Formats: sequence, C-alpha cells, structure tokens
Amino acid sequence: MKRLGLGVTIFLLLSGVSLRSEDFITKMEYAKMLYSNPRGIGCNKCHGEKGEGTIISQYTLKGKTVVLEAPNITNLSKERFFHALTTQHKVMPTYFLTWQEIDSLYYYVSSEVKK
Repeated sequence: MKRLGLGVTIFLLLSGVSLRSEDFITKMEYAKMLYSNPRGIGCNKCHGEKGEGTIISQYTLKGKTVVLEAPNITNLSKERFFHALTTQHKVMPTYFLTWQEIDSLYYYVSSEVKK
C-alpha cells in the first residue's frame, strides 16, 4: 500500500513539473506583454511599439499649434529610465510598477532598439 502511495505521489509531482514547464514564457515575451499593458494602458500607446516615441496630440492654442509628444525611450540610460518611471509627470500616468517590472520594461525597449 505504501508503494502505491509513493508511486502516486511521484506521478503527481512529475505531472506538476511538466505542467509548469508548459506555462513558461521567455523574459522577452514577459517584457513585451508588460510594455503593451502594464496597468490598463500600454506604454506602446504613447511611446510606440518599440519605444521610438510618437505624437500623442496636436491642438491650437492662441493661434499656435501645440504638439504633445511622447519621447523616444530606447536611448535612455537605465538610471534615467528608472527615474522616469518612478517620478510623477504632468502627462504620463504613474503606474506603481515594481523594480522587477521596470527592469523588464527597460530590457524590452533597450533590446528592441538593437533589432
């Protein structure tokens, strides 16, 4: 009876290991997913699919055209990138990302510029 229980336990453990390995995603897949939707709206909506920056809006104020742009974030140092995501801005929302999430986002945008 003990052997049967041990066999079932080993089988269940091995089954669980194989299930976990099927759920694994790469660092780049995770980073891209996070870049596309960190907290309801993705970085890509303003900064572009690869962090190259985009024009968010244009409007006229007192007869002058005002352009609201999201900057290119692919060429930032890691320190500047971390600072930008942990400081409040007038336009960019605060996402309350963890350090690991910020590191993953930096990995994504700095890797994409090399492609």
